[in-house]
Amino acid sequence: MSLVVEKYGGTSVGTVERIQAVAENVAARARKGDQMVVVVSAMSGETNRLIGMARDISSEPSQREMDTLVSTGEQVTIALLSLALHNLDVSAVSYTGFQIPILTDDVHGKARIETIDGDSVKKSLVEGKVVVVAGFQGISANNNITTLGRGGSDTTAVAMAAALKADECRIFTDVDGVYTADPRMVENARRLDRVTFEEMLELSGAGAKVMQIRAVEFASKYNVPIRVLSSFESGPGTLISYEDKNMEQPLISGITSVDNEAKVTIRGVPDRPGIAYSILGPVSDAHINVDMIVQNVGNDELTDFTFTINQDDLQRSIELLEPVVKELNAETVVGDTNLAKISVVGVGMRSHAGIATGMFKALSEKGINIQMISTSEIKISVTIDREYTELAVRALHNAFRLDEIETKV
Repeated sequence: MSLVVEKYGGTSVGTVERIQAVAENVAARARKGDQMVVVVSAMSGETNRLIGMARDISSEPSQREMDTLVSTGEQVTIALLSLALHNLDVSAVSYTGFQIPILTDDVHGKARIETIDGDSVKKSLVEGKVVVVAGFQGISANNNITTLGRGGSDTTAVAMAAALKADECRIFTDVDGVYTADPRMVENARRLDRVTFEEMLELSGAGAKVMQIRAVEFASKYNVPIRVLSSFESGPGTLISYEDKNMEQPLISGITSVDNEAKVTIRGVPDRPGIAYSILGPVSDAHINVDMIVQNVGNDELTDFTFTINQDDLQRSIELLEPVVKELNAETVVGDTNLAKISVVGVGMRSHAGIATGMFKALSEKGINIQMISTSEIKISVTIDREYTELAVRALHNAFRLDEIETKV
């Protein structure tokens, strides 16, 4: 008997018919003897609908009440899926995040899981029930409902798999695995048979939408193998696990793009110790994630300090930094949303030189100007004008010959 955690995203449970199809898939596995924990998202479009209603009432709604509101989407899905399983004569029980409970910190909208008490779930599994869990949500120490951020159902699934010591965590989505690039941009993109946790962390952080980065962090920390599969067609998917030292790793595994980033620049900042902290401290305290950072030394001991953030956080960041500009006697703070981040990722980069040169050459040949550059051991990212996003991804995919990566069927 295996203990398996499966997660189904919004498109996989987007209609009653799709929920019934998921129930049939889960029932078939349960009848084979597997212990099943199924984590589900809200039905496709439901979270946006709830957010829209809140915005119609208030332009700046309370984050606590927003978490209470949007968490109801998953509660609808777990009840419907449990009912569908009952109709197939499969014993099932639904759990919200606070019924398990999944204990989180108190950061509304971006909560982090601290502990999971799996006793109630284990009891239900021993009783032969399929356990259906609401993804994306938990409860704080002071009994407030919290949500884990967009894509948080992935994190719920991996965290449940870790807490229950599951044999495998399967993520069912609308794509059949992890690709070398977005197939909508690159026609000859290939599905990868497997990627390492390290690569998937970089791919997710650089814009790949297949997995939420925090879910991959959890999986890596607790060594939970993840298989990304399609809800709509059968296939082997992509296995995400530790690096196999006995296998030759591809030079580059994937090309990603992010087009919802914004750039913040503070101009004319005095070049002295503590400037970075003075600027980024208030941004960090507001739980705004900073990505790339560049500081240029100019004339007269003045510098321009630039960093990138999610576009949704741009206005808030500027508001936070306006008093900082005055305090530092800097010139001004400006924002720019006309940019995209392009990244190349691969563990094979560790043992090969010249990747950055190849990347820059490919972009140069297409007349694409690079604005900012950041690197890690297995990733190189650049920012460019947003209008060149697809051209850049296709150029790099061809330059590194990713269409020649073989996949196992």
